[in-house]
Amino acid sequence: MSMRRSVKLGVLGGACLLGVSLAWTAQRVDARQEANDGVGVIHGVVRSDAGPEAGVWVIAETDDTPTKLVKIVVTDDDGRYLLPELPDATYDVWVRGYGLVDSPTVTGRPGQELALRAILAPTPRDAAKIYPANYWYSLIEVPAKSEFPGTGPDGNGIAPGMTSQAAWVDRMKQGCQLCHQLGTRITREVDHLDDFDSTLAAWDHRVQTGQRGASMNGGMNRFGRERGLQMFADWTERIAGGELPPVPPRPSGVERNLVLTMWDWGVPTSYIHDEIVTDKRNPQVNANGPVYSVSAGHGTLVITDPDANSSTELTIPVRVDPETIISRFPSSQLQPSYYYGDDLLWGVDPTERSDPHNPMMDAKGRVWMTSTVRGRQTQDWCREGSDHPSAQYFPLGRSGRHASYFDPATQKFVLVDTCFSTHHLQFGEDPDDTLWFSGGGNVVGWLNTRLYDETGDEQASQGWCPKVLDTNGDGTITRPWNEPGEAVDPTRDTRIGGGFYGIIAHPTDHTVWGSQTGPFPGGIVRLDRGDNPPETCIAEVYEPPSIENPNVDPTKTGHAPRGIDVDRNGIIWTALSGSGHLASFDRSKCRVLNGPDATGQHCPEGWTLYRTPGPQMKGVTDPGSADFHYYNWVDQFNTLGLGANIPIANGSGSDSLLALHPDTGEWMVLRVPYPLGFFSRGLDGRIDDPDAGWKGRGLWANYGGNFNWHIEGGKGTPSKMVHFQIRPHPLAE
Repeated sequence: MSMRRSVKLGVLGGACLLGVSLAWTAQRVDARQEANDGVGVIHGVVRSDAGPEAGVWVIAETDDTPTKLVKIVVTDDDGRYLLPELPDATYDVWVRGYGLVDSPTVTGRPGQELALRAILAPTPRDAAKIYPANYWYSLIEVPAKSEFPGTGPDGNGIAPGMTSQAAWVDRMKQGCQLCHQLGTRITREVDHLDDFDSTLAAWDHRVQTGQRGASMNGGMNRFGRERGLQMFADWTERIAGGELPPVPPRPSGVERNLVLTMWDWGVPTSYIHDEIVTDKRNPQVNANGPVYSVSAGHGTLVITDPDANSSTELTIPVRVDPETIISRFPSSQLQPSYYYGDDLLWGVDPTERSDPHNPMMDAKGRVWMTSTVRGRQTQDWCREGSDHPSAQYFPLGRSGRHASYFDPATQKFVLVDTCFSTHHLQFGEDPDDTLWFSGGGNVVGWLNTRLYDETGDEQASQGWCPKVLDTNGDGTITRPWNEPGEAVDPTRDTRIGGGFYGIIAHPTDHTVWGSQTGPFPGGIVRLDRGDNPPETCIAEVYEPPSIENPNVDPTKTGHAPRGIDVDRNGIIWTALSGSGHLASFDRSKCRVLNGPDATGQHCPEGWTLYRTPGPQMKGVTDPGSADFHYYNWVDQFNTLGLGANIPIANGSGSDSLLALHPDTGEWMVLRVPYPLGFFSRGLDGRIDDPDAGWKGRGLWANYGGNFNWHIEGGKGTPSKMVHFQIRPHPLAE
C-alpha cells in the first residue's frame, strides 16, 4: 500500500434534535419558530424588484476551511432562507435561480441575518445560461422517423444499423453521454470556430480530440458520420443564432426542503467514478464514518473523513509488475486536447494500472472494489482442463478487472484474482454473503465471501455460469444449446450473449438480476443458480416494451436498461437511459417465464414505465425525455427521509437526482445548481443516527464525469462530493 497524497477537506457535522417529516408535501411554519441568530446559521430574505423570490437557491461558499466548502438551500414561499450547520468562517453568499442572473456576493458569518438582492434576468438568453444541460440538449433535432432504417452513405447517410429513430436517440445518449453531460456550455458552443471553415468541420475535429478522442470518433461513425456531424453542427448553429430551450420550473414543495453540502476531493484530473458510505443491506454500517471512492483513471482509493476534515488517496496495488498490464486508457491521441494539449491524464503511470471502477461496502465496513489484479490471460485453473467446476462447464481464457478490498481496520488491501471480468458488484442477502459481479461478458460471476474469509482460497470461493434460457421449457438446461447468433432450434435451450452492465441481488429468492444496455432495446436478465451451479443455472430475459414491437402500445415503450436495483418487495427498478424513463418490473405479473416464446418481448404486462420530468427532444414524439440516466438506486430503508422503497434515478444530464413516489407517479427533482455540470453515476444513502432527525440521514453522490474541466469553473475545477438532506421545511435548523 502506498500513500499518493493527503489533503485537508471541509467540515461537515453538528447535531440536531428536530424530527424528520416523511410527508411528500412541504410544510409551512411560523417565522418566529425559526428566528435563531446563533452561531451555525445564516438566514434572511431574498428579494428582487418583483418582490420576494420563492424557489431560488441561496449559495454560501468559503475558502477559510482547508478546502472550498459549499452549502446550498432553497427559499420558501416568502423568499426566506436559512443556511444550517455552517462552520465558523467567512462566507460569500449569493443567489441563483431560474429567471434571474447570479447576484453579487454578500459577505457573512454564522449568526448573521443577511438580506439578499436577487437580480432579474434582463433577457431570456441571460436567464437560460444556468439552465440544466438536458434543457439545452432538447434543442437538438433528430432525424425524422420516416428516415429509418438508415440507408447508408449512398442513401440518406444514416447507418443501416440505425433501425429506428429510437435507436438513434439511444446512440445519442449511450454513445455520447457516458463520460460527461451534453448541453453544457462547453459542448453546446464552439469556442474555436474561427479555426475551421464550418461548424461541421469544427465538430469533426472536436470528436477526435483528447485521450477519449478515439471513443468519441467511433461513436460518431455509428450514426453515419456525416449525418451525425450535421445534426450536432446544426444544434450549435441554432443556439448561436439565438434559439433557447424551454424554461425549467423552480423547485417547489418538498424540493424546497433540500440542503446540499459540498466539498472538493481528488484533483482536477481525477476520474472519480463512484462513492460508497455504507452496506446497502444495512445503512447504519460505517455511521459517521469516511466516504470512499475510486479514481478510475489514477488507480486510487479516495478516503474522505468529514469529521476529521481530511482526505487520503491510496494507490491500489496489483499482483504483477504493473508494466505488464495494458492500460485501458489510450496512450496516444487522434488530436491534441484543447485543454491539456498532448498530455495524457490517465493510465500513463504504471502505478495507475489497477483501474478501479466501482466500490461496495460489506457488513464489516470493508470496501470491496472491481480492480485489475493481473494481465488479461487467466490462470490455468480458469481454463479448459481444469478441475474447477465452473471451468469444466464454461472455461474462460481472458478477463479484465478482478476484485479487491480495503480493510480500514488493518489499513491493508487484499487482492482476489477472478477468472471472469468484473465491472459493478453487489452483495446478496444469503448466508454466504455472496458478492455478485457484472462485466463478465458471456458469464455471471460470484464470490462466496464467507468461504473466502474462512479459507483465503480464491479458487474454491468463486464460481460462474453462462446465461442460458430454458427455450424448450423442460425446466433444466442441457447441452448442446443454441449459441448466440445461431438459428434457434426450439428443442434446445439458448445461450444469450452480452454482459451485465448493472447487477443486483434479489433480497428474498437469492437470484441475481442484471441489466443489458443492448442490443436495442436492451433488457434485464434474471439468473437462478439453482442447487448445484453451474449445471443448474437458468436464465430469463425481459426486454422493455419496444417501439419496434408492433404488438405493444407505442405510448408505453422504452429502451436501454442501464442501472438496476430492487426494492424490499422484490420489484426490480431500472433506469432506461436511452428513452428517459425509470421503469419497474414485476415478474409475478408475467404469464410466460420460459419456453420458445420467452425471448424478451413476451412480458409487457410486467413493466411500468415512468417518464422522467426532463424536456422532450426536438422532433421526437415517442415516450421519453432529453435526460440521460447513468444509473439508478432504491432507497430501501428511508435514508433520505421520503419513505422506504423510494426509487431514485441519476439525472446525469440534468444536474439532479430524481426521486419518484411510486404510488402517485410524482417526481421530486433534487437539483444541484452550482457548479453546473453535476454528472452523477452512482449514489448511496446512509443513516448516521436514526434518532437525530434529518441531520442523521442523507444521500451521497459525486460529480462523476471524466472531464472535470466541463464543470462550471473550467479547467482546474476538482471533482466534488455532494451530501443531500431533506429538512422538515425550508427554514429548519
